[in-house]
Amino acid sequence: MVLKFIAVIVLGYFLGAIPFGLIATKLTGKVDVREFGSGKTGSANVLRTAGKKAAAIAVLGDLGKGAVVVLLAKPIIGTGASLGALDFHAAQAMAALAAMIGHNWSAYIKLQGGRGVATFFGSLLAISWQVALISGAGITLTVTALTRYMSLGSMLGASGSFLVMLPIALSGSQIFGVQPEYLIFTGVGSLLILFRHRDNIQRLYSGTERKLGEKAEKRESSTTEK
Repeated sequence: MVLKFIAVIVLGYFLGAIPFGLIATKLTGKVDVREFGSGKTGSANVLRTAGKKAAAIAVLGDLGKGAVVVLLAKPIIGTGASLGALDFHAAQAMAALAAMIGHNWSAYIKLQGGRGVATFFGSLLAISWQVALISGAGITLTVTALTRYMSLGSMLGASGSFLVMLPIALSGSQIFGVQPEYLIFTGVGSLLILFRHRDNIQRLYSGTERKLGEKAEKRESSTTEK
């Protein structure tokens, strides 16, 4: 059983580490997204670097890998199996967090990556699509549309998912399929997203943050050379 939990975490990391943003910009624009803008491989930087088609590929890929690792955890662990207090719900939360870590620090591209937002919401869709719609569509897209700041919408949406889950998990009602283990995922996951947006937070504070639709400029030094 211990090996199964380890397998779920390892699988989550290596699937999450697939750099769809880099793949998309290579395929559509013949450029390396890491050489532009923030240097991250997430969909926001892909959009600024290579356009809507590449961004759509990146979003779908990152959402998909987040969902897949959660869906695979259940059959790997088994619904009736457990490791002490850990069951397949905990395994799903572990796999989702491992996928975010893989996306942010990908072993395939020298521990570079994105900020984990789309991967987070992909996992959340598989865990509780209702909470994902409330926090993703309801908060992230609304804030982004109103402010044109994708970073602000992403941070508030991720944090919002934790706040939506909190009273449900504490009440034990399991509305929307929420389990206590999922609360840990949204809490840790949103903190990780905030951590990866440290530079965005500084730019938002100083009024220099890039708005949605602005083109990314070539970086002074290529991130692939660091």
